[in-house]
Amino acid sequence: MPRILHIGKFFPPFAGGIENFLADLMPAQADQGDIVAALVHDHQPRLSRFFSAVQAESLGEGLIYRAPSYGRLLYAPVSPQFPFWLNRVLQEWKPELLHLHLPNTSAFFCLWLPRARRIPWIIHWHSDVISTLNQRLSMAYHVYRPFEQRLLAHAHTIIATSHPYLASSTALQPWQDKCKVIPLGIAKGRLPEPTLQAQNWATQQWAKQTTRILTVGRLTYYKGHDVLIRAMAQIDKAQLLIVGTGELRESLEKRIIELNLAHKVKLLGYCSDAELIALLASCDCFCLPSLERTEAFGVVLLEAMRYAKPIIASAIEGSGVPWVVKESGRLVPPQDISALREALQEMVDNPALRHHLGRVGQERFEQVFDIKQVAVKTAALYQQVLETETMS
Repeated sequence: MPRILHIGKFFPPFAGGIENFLADLMPAQADQGDIVAALVHDHQPRLSRFFSAVQAESLGEGLIYRAPSYGRLLYAPVSPQFPFWLNRVLQEWKPELLHLHLPNTSAFFCLWLPRARRIPWIIHWHSDVISTLNQRLSMAYHVYRPFEQRLLAHAHTIIATSHPYLASSTALQPWQDKCKVIPLGIAKGRLPEPTLQAQNWATQQWAKQTTRILTVGRLTYYKGHDVLIRAMAQIDKAQLLIVGTGELRESLEKRIIELNLAHKVKLLGYCSDAELIALLASCDCFCLPSLERTEAFGVVLLEAMRYAKPIIASAIEGSGVPWVVKESGRLVPPQDISALREALQEMVDNPALRHHLGRVGQERFEQVFDIKQVAVKTAALYQQVLETETMS
């Protein structure tokens, strides 16, 4: 069986869609016989680890290496030891194939390490870097792009997560002949029925006799939380809970106070897995009001669909979000407060519609987004790449 080394940014308990996807994918790969490990960054900036030796954590049948990091610069981990950890893991663990998850500036080190260049690569393209809303990120992309393109040039195959995103990605346009679409997925077993204790906690968060609206995501520039909060100002008999941490928390708190919405909009901050499961299971509707293509897929949508929840999401042009949602919810133009308000009110006023859309989404999840199907397709791709490399 092939030995696969994933290279990513972070790994749970760091909260994020790509991180949850990788944490679900690795056990599914191990179940079908692949030998897997992952090299990521430690999400806790601990100076005490500066001189720590390369070491791994056991995750079922896989290994997780967490290279020391010391915060983030423009969302990129600062990890000067990463190339040394990568070289040591390549030397000792001896993978037959590298699976790089981008965007991730640390993946650039593969370009300069002979051990890495001798191994075939698959690049998993989770998102473009360029942003229309974050000018600093757009400026930094001019430096980032040449290295990104060199990675793509060296890769044997590039995995895109949806056909719409592949078609709209300018970065991938020169490499269409290398690209293959495999959607993201999640493990249903990671999202069981909530415990009684977590159910009781969730009940305490929700107000009584209201429609319960939930959103989950980092409090950052492209997630659209401010738009959602302003839409909630004119929604009757509904409550919004926002799960997530990030740099915009203070400004969102000010917006809630300014609009006098403290009675029906609450920022919960970080929630444990058990608490999040209870909120997903108990909400009446899930909303993802993101503003731009930085929201490339929306893994959290799959989690809502697993619990048969109807979805309201932004119809972001060139993103995979509309393809993920399809008939399981309502799509509204990004940043359109009026359209979002109408969709929210429709969910509040029509419980039968909520039930119907939730069931459609749950069926779509089971047909398309189960992690086992993703692992099978990925394994077939690994085999194809390795056979091609053997013949060349």
